[in-house]
Amino acid sequence: MAQATTSQMSGLKLNKDQPIQIESDKLEIHDQDHTADFTGNVKVVQGTTTLQAGHMTVFYKAKGAADGAAPATKASETTTPASSMSSGNTDIDHIIVTNKVYLTSGTQTATADNGSIDMAKQLFILKGDKVVLTDGGNVFTGCQLTVHMETGQAQLDSCGGRVQIQLDPQSQKKN
Repeated sequence: MAQATTSQMSGLKLNKDQPIQIESDKLEIHDQDHTADFTGNVKVVQGTTTLQAGHMTVFYKAKGAADGAAPATKASETTTPASSMSSGNTDIDHIIVTNKVYLTSGTQTATADNGSIDMAKQLFILKGDKVVLTDGGNVFTGCQLTVHMETGQAQLDSCGGRVQIQLDPQSQKKN
C-alpha cells in the first residue's frame, strides 16, 4: 500500500495578477506545433515563486481548440506562441520541465528530476527518484509531489516505497 502525506504550499497558489519573468540560454518557438522550448538555465519568476530547470517546453492552445472547433487555416486567425508571447496573451495548455527541477516559494523548496503543469486542472506535479520538499527545517521525501495551484494543497506520494518526514521542533516555536 502506497504512502502519502499532505501539506500546504500557499506560495504555489496560482496568482494571475503578478507578471511572469522567464529567462533561459536559448528559446525556440515552433509555431506549427504551438510550442516554445526554453533550454539552458531556465528560470521562471512570479512574485515570491521561482522555478528553475534545464529545459522547459510550453504548449499553447491553438485558437479554436478550446471550444472544439477545427483549427483556423489563415495565419491571421491562429494564435501562435510568438504572437501570444508578444501580445501577452498566454493561452497555455500545459508545461513540461526537465533536467533537474528546483522550485522555491517563501520558506518552501522542492527538488525533482522533472515536472509538469496542467493549466486546465491547475495541477503542478514534480516527479523523480527522490522528490524533496523542505519547509524551514522540516524535510519531506517521496517520489511525486502534486500541488493543487488553486488552493496550495500538496500531496507527496511514496510510489511503492515509504514517505519520509523529518520534523524540526525548532520550526514549531516560531508560530
